[in-house]
Amino acid sequence: MRTIIYIIQKEFLQIFRDKFMGKAIFAIPIIQMVILVYAATFEIKHIDLLVVDRDGSSASTELINKFRGSTFFTVHKKQLTENEIKAVLDEGTVDLAMVIPQKFEASIHRDQNAKVQFLIDAVNGTAGELALAYCRATVMSYSKELLIEELGFTQGVVQAIKISSRYWFNPNMNYKIFMAPGILAILITVIAWFMTGMNLVKEKESGTIEQLNVSPIQKYQFILGKLIPFLIIGLFDLSFGLVLAKLLYNVPFVGSLSTLFLFTLIYLFAILGIGLFISTISNTQQQVLFVSFFFVMIFVLMSGLFTPVENMPRWGQVINWFNPLAYCSRVIRMVLLKGSNIHDIRFEMLIMFIYGIVTNTLAVWRYRKTS
Repeated sequence: MRTIIYIIQKEFLQIFRDKFMGKAIFAIPIIQMVILVYAATFEIKHIDLLVVDRDGSSASTELINKFRGSTFFTVHKKQLTENEIKAVLDEGTVDLAMVIPQKFEASIHRDQNAKVQFLIDAVNGTAGELALAYCRATVMSYSKELLIEELGFTQGVVQAIKISSRYWFNPNMNYKIFMAPGILAILITVIAWFMTGMNLVKEKESGTIEQLNVSPIQKYQFILGKLIPFLIIGLFDLSFGLVLAKLLYNVPFVGSLSTLFLFTLIYLFAILGIGLFISTISNTQQQVLFVSFFFVMIFVLMSGLFTPVENMPRWGQVINWFNPLAYCSRVIRMVLLKGSNIHDIRFEMLIMFIYGIVTNTLAVWRYRKTS
């Protein structure tokens, strides 16, 4: 035990003497929590709408004014041909076009079946679908007003059945509250994975690893001495990130923080094992970076942070069983936003514990006390 403590002391001295690692412990949480939570959003708050009104009636004007009154749309009204509309969409100067056909008002009065055409730039499919949803909501609001005005319905009749919605765990649908826990998962993963791998390989490159190799230190002692300091740093960065999430975004802490830290301890045990194992099969820091970036990018994109795992194809969901970041982002959101307890996350804790046993066993087995 005393040997492990001495190795831990040596690691902390080495970490804080390193200009990059010492600053990264504080800089990475600040950058990720301040920038990524704002940047990583699918919300659309500004849509450039081209309006081509071929009817020029009071009904079409009222519809256009509905879009002008929305905070989402910036209306650009022009008279263009079909080819000119396509050219404007191709240039990307507008996000979508609304074409109001001739006899629009007459169709409303005659058979209440008027049509409006929307042409949407769907290169970004998610943005295009959201823009269409906003357009549909605006048109439906206009249509409801027409029912009241044209058919003589009263407000009470139209609203005879009133639907009220309640959103659990995020009542105001604040996207930052959803994203902040996910960014926290990326934060502790990047800190633990990259720093652990880089630390061991740096000793290989500088030659100081040889002094440890000729010492009577056992392999498991060496691995534990490398693992524990970054375990502590990972928990510190989680605490730092939680403070930033609360101060900047008022993320609710519904669940127990002790439950969250217990899971994070097990999760870091698994992630540090991956970083240590990669470092044992690498000879340079560049090799560690390339291998780590390859896996981290896959883990992040498939973690459910941006796209729900349930929307992925079946084979993608099967691959995600081996993605530790998917478990971490899910558990942090469950604990912070839903108030889940240990019983609710017992499956994820078991999987991460097994993951940690496997990765750290591989790291101990692969480490060679030879040049």
